[in-house]
Amino acid sequence: MVKFSREYDASIIPEWKPAFVDYRGLKKLIKRIKVERRDADDSSSAGDSSPDTAALAAGVESAGYGAGFSVLDPVRALAARFAPRVQASMDDEESGDSGELVRSTDKHEREFLEKADEELEKVSTFYAAQEAELLGRGEALIDQLRILADVKRILADHPATRRARGSGRGRSVPAVAPPSPALSNSGRYLLSGLATPQSMSDGSVELQQAQMTEGAAVADEVMAALERNGVSFVGFPGKKDAKKEGSGRGGRLQLPSTVRIDIPASNPGRAALKVWEELVNVLRKDGADPAAAFVHRKKVQHAEKNIRDAFMALYRGLELLKKFSSLNVKAFTKILKKFVKVSEQQQATDLFSQKVKRSSFSTSDKVLQLSDEVEALFLKHFAGNDRMVAMKYLNPQQPKNTHMITFLVGLFTGTFVSLFIIYAILAHVSGIFASTGNTAYMEVVYHVFSMFALISLHCFLYGCNLFMWKSTRINQNFIFDFAPNTALTHRDAFLMSASIMCTVVAALVINLFLRNAGASYANAVPGGLIVLSAGLLLCPFNVFYRSTRYCFMRIMRNIMFSPFYKVLMADFFMADQLTSQIPLLRHMEFAACYFMAGSFRANPYETCTTSQQYKHLAYVISFLPYYWRAMQCLRRYIEEHDINQLANAGKYVSAMVAAAVRFKYNVTPTPFWMWMVLISSSGATVYQLYWDFVKDWGFFTPKSKNLWLRDDLILKNKFTYYISMMLNLVLRLAWAQSVMKIRINKNETRLLDFSLASLEIIRRGHWNFYRLENEHLNNVGKFRAVKTVPLPFRELETD
Repeated sequence: MVKFSREYDASIIPEWKPAFVDYRGLKKLIKRIKVERRDADDSSSAGDSSPDTAALAAGVESAGYGAGFSVLDPVRALAARFAPRVQASMDDEESGDSGELVRSTDKHEREFLEKADEELEKVSTFYAAQEAELLGRGEALIDQLRILADVKRILADHPATRRARGSGRGRSVPAVAPPSPALSNSGRYLLSGLATPQSMSDGSVELQQAQMTEGAAVADEVMAALERNGVSFVGFPGKKDAKKEGSGRGGRLQLPSTVRIDIPASNPGRAALKVWEELVNVLRKDGADPAAAFVHRKKVQHAEKNIRDAFMALYRGLELLKKFSSLNVKAFTKILKKFVKVSEQQQATDLFSQKVKRSSFSTSDKVLQLSDEVEALFLKHFAGNDRMVAMKYLNPQQPKNTHMITFLVGLFTGTFVSLFIIYAILAHVSGIFASTGNTAYMEVVYHVFSMFALISLHCFLYGCNLFMWKSTRINQNFIFDFAPNTALTHRDAFLMSASIMCTVVAALVINLFLRNAGASYANAVPGGLIVLSAGLLLCPFNVFYRSTRYCFMRIMRNIMFSPFYKVLMADFFMADQLTSQIPLLRHMEFAACYFMAGSFRANPYETCTTSQQYKHLAYVISFLPYYWRAMQCLRRYIEEHDINQLANAGKYVSAMVAAAVRFKYNVTPTPFWMWMVLISSSGATVYQLYWDFVKDWGFFTPKSKNLWLRDDLILKNKFTYYISMMLNLVLRLAWAQSVMKIRINKNETRLLDFSLASLEIIRRGHWNFYRLENEHLNNVGKFRAVKTVPLPFRELETD
């Protein structure tokens, strides 16, 4: 049977861990009470050889009897021993009416009760704050849903009315009444975006006036609907307040406020839409100012998606708070049982149990009611009354682990090892790795094998990261905003790594057999492997982790089009991985040139290594990951106004400068450029090490209780952090190999380059753990366990 302390530690919410009751701390106090009582019993019986005789004598003496022995002495001793406790129990009952906890005469018992009272106050305060926040968010979200329902209804009814008016206008153009004075004075139409771009440039005055009247009518209806949901319009008084407004200030209207759908410009399409809105508002001829609201069906769809995501986040927060309540109630119940068993303070335990039962996190049912209401609303508005679909979104479950994945990992790993041994033997017998071997074959094999080997190594290290994050209770799915039901586990990452290497080595063995047999299409096998990999990545069928593949492609799109996409944690984390995979990008460049350009049929392999275009492209590829990462930092600086983002961008600019100087040194290896390489690369390395240790890992915190580290550490052994710092320092200096003119042959050069690329990936995998550890601790410090989704409808005051 699993101990409750282990079950409790495995069940608590990692981001809210400081707010949970300190079960282990209270348990240590109970152990102190137990040890003290045992020591007291041992010391009282140390004077006599027989413990029973000593206890009996002590009882008789304390009872006030003489030295003589009587048959009734044992009964008297027991009565004398329990008399103080009975009297204390009676006193406790008298003081229990006042509602105060019993103060024990034992120091450790008083310490336990005081500590438990502090923990109870901490839990109650946190629960009350979280409950108030979630209730306020739920109330605002329900109002947003009502606004959305009204706007969707009006947008659905508007085309039918417009078609009816259009059919009447086709027969005759009636006189168009001017808009209402309030609307014409203010010039704010909530549904001004219903007019198409073509209608804005239409030269017909009658048609424009008709559209203005139609927009005013729809705007009145939308405003009335929004006012029913508590959104006030200062410039548009309601029917009840119209008379009061007109008489109070001489009929003058205040500057109105507008309600607009605020959709963040997270991608180029939304950014262009936002620019178009402002342009349309500026070019309007009905007097509207640029701050006027702009609503159309596309924005309503985005608003509906935001509200759905907000409901999902709210439901998750409510579920976490319910879990927080139940775990703490259970922890208090368990620890009080242990306390009464050791101390025998039944009255104090009962009083404290009543206090726990009366606490807010134990008695409040507001969270349960709101959770049921959120579930019912989501079921009705977003799931088509299908509970299974609703629960799929609201409470996604992680897939159960099966032994099949573990079996496949072992199968592919064993197959890879066997095939690699076969390939090594065949290559040695064929003599292709000798200095006089086939140079063209070596070029093809080196680039293709290195490309897939680096990808497989990165997948393997990511699997190690996932395993360590899971072992240390770091919630990487929340940090990366991954869905729990589709996120990879460490077994999945290991399976991807093993299957990739098994397939690659199998292709190399087949290619070597065909080459030894004299087949002319032998070089097409590595090219076919690349095409197969690309096809599997783009495969639309739900095979081989489709959700992960699509997520990867979406993140790569966001990176390549930086800074036009909003930068999320997963985006810049993946961009950091790319800065360590520059050799992989160069191998992909050669493979694209050699296979896709048809070089393996028409031209020798030197075409893709000696041409100036190839060298310039290699220069650009070396810059791209740093450029993308710098653009992401600039985007975050524009949105967050954080000066640290500019400093972070400077780190990647320094890396680009160092790469450019090293490239120039390879072209013209003069002493001047060697010194420039040393200066630029050393400066960039110091910059990167500072950012790794201080910003990314959070080390070197001033006045930290852990020397050179931070106060909060997840790993128990502090020396692990020091070793990791030294390892990161050494691997950051791998660029020094570029200025060392080591005289080795071509094959040894390839092996050295591959080894350095592998070490950089190992350094990056090692960096990943501490980077997410620091991010997790930041979330813990802010009690951030649920993401905050911005609500689309907001009231905007205008001057």
